[in-house]
Amino acid sequence: MDPVNILLVDDQPAKLLSYEVVLQELGENLIKAQSGREALEHLLRNDIAVILVDVCMPEQDGFELVSMIREHPRYQHTAIIFVSAVMMAEPDRLRGYAAGAVDYVSVPIVPEVLRAKVRVFADLYRKTRELERLNADLEDRVRERTAELEASSNQLRQLNEELEERIDQRTREREEALAQLFEAQKLDTIGQLTGGVAHDFNNLLMAVLGSLNLLKKRLPTDEKSERLVANAIQAAERGAALTQRLLAFARRQELKPHAVDFAELFENIQDLLSKALGPGVDIRKDIPPRLPQLLVDSNQLELALLNLFVNARDAMTGGGTIMVSAEEKDVTRASSLTAGRYVRLSVSDTGEGMDEATVTRAAEPFFTTKGPGKGTGLGLSMVHGLAAQSGGILDLSSVKGEGTTVSLWLPIAEDVVTTAPSPEAAPQDVAPNMPNALTVLVVDDDALVSMGTSAMLEDLGHVTTEASSAAAALEILNSGQRFDLVITDHAMPGMTGAELARLIIGSYPSLPVILASGYVELHEDHGLSDLPRMTKPFTQEQLQTAVHRAVAERASAA
Repeated sequence: MDPVNILLVDDQPAKLLSYEVVLQELGENLIKAQSGREALEHLLRNDIAVILVDVCMPEQDGFELVSMIREHPRYQHTAIIFVSAVMMAEPDRLRGYAAGAVDYVSVPIVPEVLRAKVRVFADLYRKTRELERLNADLEDRVRERTAELEASSNQLRQLNEELEERIDQRTREREEALAQLFEAQKLDTIGQLTGGVAHDFNNLLMAVLGSLNLLKKRLPTDEKSERLVANAIQAAERGAALTQRLLAFARRQELKPHAVDFAELFENIQDLLSKALGPGVDIRKDIPPRLPQLLVDSNQLELALLNLFVNARDAMTGGGTIMVSAEEKDVTRASSLTAGRYVRLSVSDTGEGMDEATVTRAAEPFFTTKGPGKGTGLGLSMVHGLAAQSGGILDLSSVKGEGTTVSLWLPIAEDVVTTAPSPEAAPQDVAPNMPNALTVLVVDDDALVSMGTSAMLEDLGHVTTEASSAAAALEILNSGQRFDLVITDHAMPGMTGAELARLIIGSYPSLPVILASGYVELHEDHGLSDLPRMTKPFTQEQLQTAVHRAVAERASAA
């Protein structure tokens, strides 16, 4: 199978190199261009199967370049995928599709998803070229058979039957490729929707938790009322934990490995797993009491376990037993793992098992043995990605008719410092003369969140002023009113909190700023990596700690 040409267009060499690393295992010819002009030169000299275009480029943006490409007759049907490092609004997406794009990929790029999308379009290009060649060959053969029709009518009938069979085969292959593309687009859309819902839900939980905690401090001594408020706070905190899982699914949070006690983690989620599996499934565990701590992102590990347990349940149609076990392993000889100490976590079921061919493909993206609508084929590939990103591997073994065992090899958290100075006490040591009452500017486009944050600050003895947008905050600051601190939301219409923070740092270098967000991560740092941050929903204690730390750090810098 001859490789096809894939054109990568981005003005940043580092990003071009990352695309090349991600796509090199496809075995295709990768052609790189750092500008629209260079890309057009390559297009005129080569036949291109797939084009990856960065949306934001200095001389000529992606939309303009794609419009010019589509004007060329040879590239009116070439697959073009936009790569965007920013959240694309629906009008931007419609503009991209109108310009001629067939798909979008968001940064940070998920290597498996990018490879799957490019592979689909490359295979589709290759099959289309092959079909064109077959059609041309067919026309020649039909002309030859027509000339011999009187003497070879039986041969012509046989040729027609062969043609129908080959067309049916090509049609099935094309439908399968389109179905895979649809699944990838659907997953991307669901991820964006989930991330947006989780962000809005975090804002609501911010207002709920803040108000409940303040109400709890003001309630008269009444055991029943305290119990009701405590139940409400616990429910809101569970909602906050749920949003973290939603954000993890939507890939809106970066991997944050830390020392994890697996026995404690599994005990915390065992009830959740039992409810997710339903009746008829018996969960057993074999976890040593003194198992070393793992170096892994605990939220992602919980999600991986949920995926594995649900897969195991689906493999046991009449119920059965799922066993989770853990054991420490030393890797010294050459293998796919770096030498060192690991913990092997295994999830075994008593289901129908898989044959050798299925085991070989089980971790491939979009591969599933479940029926339509019952699985995306991404669960095991997500678990595989977690293992690889954490410095481990996924190991799969299965026997047809006996069951399956999936093992995660994860590194041990060696030399992890488990003690740290109290965050509440540290700022006091740095800035002992910090005033008790601060004047704080609270910036948030959600009135409920702004009011709740102000209430918590005022309860701590501070004086607050609220602004509903970054523009309003700048107006207040430029009026000459003095503040000791600014707390701003990040995701706001017009100007984001990060942009507001940069302006404040440039114009008021002695004024500390805290950035709050309903998302866990903020990728576009632009020099703000050291800026104090809070993740919504935050408690009054977390707010107090962040305020002390921000003011103390700015005082130390001064």
